[in-house]
Amino acid sequence: MINPLPIAKPPWTGLGKELESACRKAIYDFSLFDGSEPIAIALSGGKDSLGLLFLLHALRGRGFPPFDLIAIHVGGEFSCGAGIDERFLRGICQELGVPLIERTSTKKREELECYSCSRERRKLIFDAAKERGAKIVAFGHHRDDSAQTLLLNLLHKAEFAANLPKVHMHHYGVSIVRPLIYCSEEQMRDFAKQYGFLRISCQCPVGQDSKRKQVDGLIRQLEEVFPHARGNLAKAGLLYGSDKASTPS
Repeated sequence: MINPLPIAKPPWTGLGKELESACRKAIYDFSLFDGSEPIAIALSGGKDSLGLLFLLHALRGRGFPPFDLIAIHVGGEFSCGAGIDERFLRGICQELGVPLIERTSTKKREELECYSCSRERRKLIFDAAKERGAKIVAFGHHRDDSAQTLLLNLLHKAEFAANLPKVHMHHYGVSIVRPLIYCSEEQMRDFAKQYGFLRISCQCPVGQDSKRKQVDGLIRQLEEVFPHARGNLAKAGLLYGSDKASTPS
């Protein structure tokens, strides 16, 4: 017997309702999109990007016009995503009626490095999005990612800057949006467990000992003394970040 694909859709559990509400609030607070243009989703296959896919798919036509969704997956020899079999993602996207565009990273083991790898993958995603007429690209970065980014930038570059909810990438002609900016990683993990799409974590051999991983360890230590440290760092990034145009009015 073939196991059914894990598809998360309404009617939601209590957690699903919380996540949808947080997603709607982020879209409204930061004017992430007007609900009519096509939205591309950077789909690694991990819990966050799949959760975002399910939530945005559920939003269509419910308080928003039935906007088009496009999923873009970047594969390759090494992955900073969840190491998911592309057939799994194709099946989910087909079930949802969402076109899936696949691109391939050229990076080899000897040249793996987070910054250059991220730039290549983003360019592949942006170019694929524009080919399909999408100028908005949604990433599954959540509140905890933003807290890590804030501390990374503060300690490494003396910059007080977290993940912004919306960033105009003028060089590429697209905008990045982060509808999960109010959602915690714990919520996304529990959501994925409930609906059966929690899969393998990051498979990149470099990413396992990255500065981001080390900063996450520092935040865990802070939480032993200040239990709300992670949420407060993310909130401070939204309130006092470098791009005031992206804070709620």
